[in-house]
Amino acid sequence: MASTRAQSADRRPSLVDSAEQALRNWLAPGRHRTGDRLPPEHEVAEMLGISRGTLRTALQRLEDTGEIVRRQGSGTFVGRVAMPSQLDERLERLEPYSSLARRRGVSLRADHLRIEQRAVGREVGELLGLDPTTHVTTIFRVLHAGDDPAAVMFDVVHPAVELPPPTRLARKLERGDMVLDVLIELGIAVAFARTRVMPCLVTPREQVGKALGLRRTTAALELEEVIHAGGGNPIAYSRDLFAPGALEVHVMRSLDAHSPTPIVPLGGGARKGRRRVSAARG
Repeated sequence: MASTRAQSADRRPSLVDSAEQALRNWLAPGRHRTGDRLPPEHEVAEMLGISRGTLRTALQRLEDTGEIVRRQGSGTFVGRVAMPSQLDERLERLEPYSSLARRRGVSLRADHLRIEQRAVGREVGELLGLDPTTHVTTIFRVLHAGDDPAAVMFDVVHPAVELPPPTRLARKLERGDMVLDVLIELGIAVAFARTRVMPCLVTPREQVGKALGLRRTTAALELEEVIHAGGGNPIAYSRDLFAPGALEVHVMRSLDAHSPTPIVPLGGGARKGRRRVSAARG
């Protein structure tokens, strides 16, 4: 019996483990964004009900995984936020449509591909931090999922990104790869994307309607996205218009949490840092 109790106790999370998980829950998507500054250590330790030494150990673990960034003299900032869900469930995870298609067993291909060099223009230039006259690589294509047209895609890549030669790039895109796939292959540290989802009406007479094979005016889904590198610099812009039923999007909303959930001692009344504890669920 004594041995069984000892083994059970060993499986309990340590105080540092619990603090680490409580912090990770607090930093979950919908509550914080990359670059947000966290309160001072003594305030966070008080919120959790732990010592600053325990907190520092938990913060070190999160720093090791890149989930926080600590800057001497400046404070602690949110780094890469852990994102557990997929695109077909929510919009919290930055994932190429090609990856989503593979999981669903759907083959992708693209046609009507155009890769051009032209001035970025004022609107997209502002999003990418470029002068409107700056020449950029623009990519237009119609994406097919199986036999059916699924989306019309327009991408702009920042000139700081050294893309593969046009012939090689075309082969990748025609077989269903996304620009995000290309950026990842190039070893670019993609951090996050800001996405705007908008419903719109498409008529069969306009270019997009013809590309999607529409026979009547139809409601479609438009996603406009700016992809950012690890330092927060914008590196690519995309505007994708999906045919009805081609993409299902779920949106998750969460209550804003201004402080992490306090750690609740097992058995109650334990001193800080002296008993093993588990993180309370919010």
